[in-house]
Amino acid sequence: MKSRSTLATWLGSLDGSRLARVLGARQDAVSLPEPRSLGELADRLQRPGSVALVLPRLALPHLQVAEALAALGVHASRDALVKLLGAVDDATACELDTVLETLADHALVWPDGAGQLRMTGPLRQAWDTPLGLDAPLEELLAGTTSDELRGMLVTLGVKPPGAKPHRLAALVEHHSDPEQITSVVAKAPETARKLLDRLARAATRQPQFVVSGFPGPDLEPGARWALDRGLLIQDRHRYGPARMPAEVALALRGPGWHAPFEPAPPCPRPASVTPAETDREASAAATAFVTHAASVLAACSATAPARLKSGGIGARELARIGKAAQADDAVVRITLETSYAAGLLGRDGDRVSPTEAYDAWAEQEPPEQFAVLLQAWQNLPLTPTQARDEDNRALPAVAGAPPCGGCVQARLGLLAAAAQLPAGQGAGVASDLGPLIAWHRPLADSSPQDGTPFAAVIREAELLGVLARGALSALGIRLRTGDTEGLSIECRRLVPSATAVARIGADLTAVVTGTPSARLTALLDSVADRETSGTASVWRFSVGGIRRALDAGRTPEDITAHLAAVAGGPLPQPLSYLIADTARGHGRVRIAPAACVIHGDEPVLLAELAAHRGLAGLGLRQLAPTVLISRSPIDTTLAALRAEGYAPVAETAEGTVRIEKARPQRAAAPVPTPRGTSTRDGRRIAVAATRTKAPAADLNTLANQLLAAPPTTPEPAPFDGGAPFATDTEEIVAGWAKRLPYSDIRQLAHAIDAGQAITVEYVATSGNRTERTLSRLALDPPYLEAWCHLREAERVFTLSRIHSVMPEQKRQWYRQG
Repeated sequence: MKSRSTLATWLGSLDGSRLARVLGARQDAVSLPEPRSLGELADRLQRPGSVALVLPRLALPHLQVAEALAALGVHASRDALVKLLGAVDDATACELDTVLETLADHALVWPDGAGQLRMTGPLRQAWDTPLGLDAPLEELLAGTTSDELRGMLVTLGVKPPGAKPHRLAALVEHHSDPEQITSVVAKAPETARKLLDRLARAATRQPQFVVSGFPGPDLEPGARWALDRGLLIQDRHRYGPARMPAEVALALRGPGWHAPFEPAPPCPRPASVTPAETDREASAAATAFVTHAASVLAACSATAPARLKSGGIGARELARIGKAAQADDAVVRITLETSYAAGLLGRDGDRVSPTEAYDAWAEQEPPEQFAVLLQAWQNLPLTPTQARDEDNRALPAVAGAPPCGGCVQARLGLLAAAAQLPAGQGAGVASDLGPLIAWHRPLADSSPQDGTPFAAVIREAELLGVLARGALSALGIRLRTGDTEGLSIECRRLVPSATAVARIGADLTAVVTGTPSARLTALLDSVADRETSGTASVWRFSVGGIRRALDAGRTPEDITAHLAAVAGGPLPQPLSYLIADTARGHGRVRIAPAACVIHGDEPVLLAELAAHRGLAGLGLRQLAPTVLISRSPIDTTLAALRAEGYAPVAETAEGTVRIEKARPQRAAAPVPTPRGTSTRDGRRIAVAATRTKAPAADLNTLANQLLAAPPTTPEPAPFDGGAPFATDTEEIVAGWAKRLPYSDIRQLAHAIDAGQAITVEYVATSGNRTERTLSRLALDPPYLEAWCHLREAERVFTLSRIHSVMPEQKRQWYRQG
C-alpha cells in the first residue's frame, strides 16, 4: 500500500504532458471505464497483470537497471545504482538517466522526493535472486535469537550491545562495510575462503551444500567458520541450504565487479541499400508469397487436410499440400497459421477446412489478400516455421498450442531492431540482426533449432517481404507503426494486381505472369494441371484435364470459348485438336446406376470391355450388344474404366449425365455468433457483442482531469449507503465479487454493459488458477455466463472466484506494441 501511495504522490507531482506520456505508455491502465483519481490510476498501474504486460516490451538496459534496483532493495538511490553499475563516466551516467526516465514513463520506477528510487512491487518480484544475490542480512536474520547475534558479534571482535535490536543493527552495520568483510575473510582458513568465494560468484542461489540438523562433520569444510561470523546464515531449524547475505556477496565480489549494463545496442555489419532496391526485393517476395498462399488455400479447399488425433495437421498432409501448391514447407506453414488466425480456415471435425470467409478472400485482389495474412502474421502467438521441438520431433501445424508471448515479442523485436538501422543501410548478413533483436526484446523466444539467434523469425520476415536486403521494407515500417491504412497502400503499391490473361502456347501450356486472378485460376485448374507457381505460373493441358472439365458439365465449345477469351485470340491448333479429340471420345460409353449397367451405341466397344482382362474384377456380363452389367458399384466401375484409358460418363437415375463437380467443404465460423438483443429483468443482464465501443478519451484531457480530481476516490461498499455506484451493474458485481478491488469491479461491469471481451484470473473449486478470455458476457448473480476462449465453449463462472480483471483489447494493444 505504501508503494501505491508514493506512486500516486509522484503522479500528482507531474505536469499534464508528462502524465499523458505515462498514460500513453500504459494504456491498459486507462481503459474504459477511465480511472477517476490518481489513487485508482496508481492501483491499476501496479497490478501484477498490468506490469506483466509491459515487461516483455523493455529493452536489455531497462531490465538490467531494474534488476540492479531490485538487488539494492529498499535502500536504492541513484548514487548506489551508479556505483553498482559502474556508470561513473558522464556518458554512461547520462545513458543511465535516460533509462531511468523510460522506466518512469512506464510507471515502473520513480523518485520518491527523498532521494530514493521506488519500484513497483510486481517488478521487484520478477527476480528471485537479482544479480545472483540473496536477501539482505537484516531479512535473513529475522529468526535469529539474541544470543546467536551476540555470539556472531563476539567472534567478529565487536562489543555486543545489550538489546537484540541493537545487536542486529550492529551486525548489519558491520557487514555493510565491504572493507570490514574482506578484512575478516582474509583471515579465514583456506577452505572457508574458497567456499565463500564460490558462493559469492554463483550466478544464482543454489544449494551448494546442505546443513543438517546436527553440527560437526556433516557441514561442508569451512561452513562453520562462516556461520559463526554471520557470513552465511542458516535457518533457525537448520533446514535447507545456508544462505549468503547480499552485502557479503557484493563485498567478496570486490570493487571491480559491477552489475551488467549495456546501454548501447550491438552493431551489425552494415551494407548500403537504396529504397528502390528494398522495394524491388520486397515486391518480389510478397508477390511470390501471396501467389503460393492462394495455391495452398486452394489445395485445402479442394481436399480439406485431415487432423491428427493429437491435433493439428501432420507432416504427411503438409507435404501433400506443398506438392499440390508447389510451395515449400515454410510457406505452407506460414499460410496455414496466418489463415487460421485470420478466420480463413477452421476446424471441421477431423479436418481443417476453409470457412466462408475464405470464399470472400479468394475473390479479392492479391494486395488485399496479402494484407490480411501479413497482419495476422504480426500477431501470431507462435513461430509458424518452427517445424521441430526441442527433442527434434516434428511439430504439426494449426495444432492449437498454448500462446507464446515470447514469439510475438521476437517478431516485434525484429521490427524494432531493423528500424534502428541508419537510413540507407541494412544488415550485410541478415542473421546479424539476431543479437540486435535480443537487445531490444531480451524476453523474446528464439526457436531451439535456430543455428543463430532468431533465424526463424528473420527468415519469415524475408519470405513476406517485411525484411529486404537486411533492411526494413515499406511493408515492415507500416507494420511496426500499426498503420493499417498505410499498410494497405503499400501492399497495393508493391504487390501487383491479379492477372486475368494467359499466354497459351502450341506446346499445350498456359503461362501466367504474376498472380493469376481467382477466376483465371479456377478456369485453368478445371482444364489443366499446374506445373509451377510463383512469379510465373504454368499449367499443362492434357487429356485428363480436358476430360475433367467435360465431366464437370462443360461442353467443348464452352471450354474453347473461355480459353480463347483469356488468351486474347484463337487457341493454338494442337490445343483445339486435343479438346475436339477428347470430346469425341467422351461419353461414348455410359454407365447407368443399377449396381450397375453399362450401355453405349457401339457394340464393338461394349464387346471390347466385356473381354478386357483388366476389367475382370468388375464382374462384367454382356446382356445385349449395347448393354453390360457390372457386379461393382457405379463409382468403382467408373474409376476402373478410366484407369484403363476409357472415358465413360455416369448417368443419373433419370438418364441424364451426372455432373461430377464436388462442393467445396467449408468449416463453421471459428467465433460464435453474438447473442441477441440485450435484456434486463432486474437480475439477468445479457449484452450483445456487437455494440459500438465508446471511443477512448484524449490522453492529455484525461491527464488534466486526473490532476484536477481529488487524489483518491472512496471505494463504495455494496449496500452500505456509501458513495453511489456509477451503474447498476457495478453495484451487482460489487455485491458478489468480494475479492475484486473497486477498479476491477468497474472494468468488469463496463465489459458486461459494453459487450466487450475481458480477461480474468479465475480460481476454480480445485484451487487451480487460470487466465480466461471471456466474451458474450451475461450477468446472472452470483454467476457470470460467457463464451470462454480457453475452452471454446459456453461456461458459467462464479463471480466470487474472479480475482483480477484485464481488458482484452489492451492486451492486444501490448502485443502490437
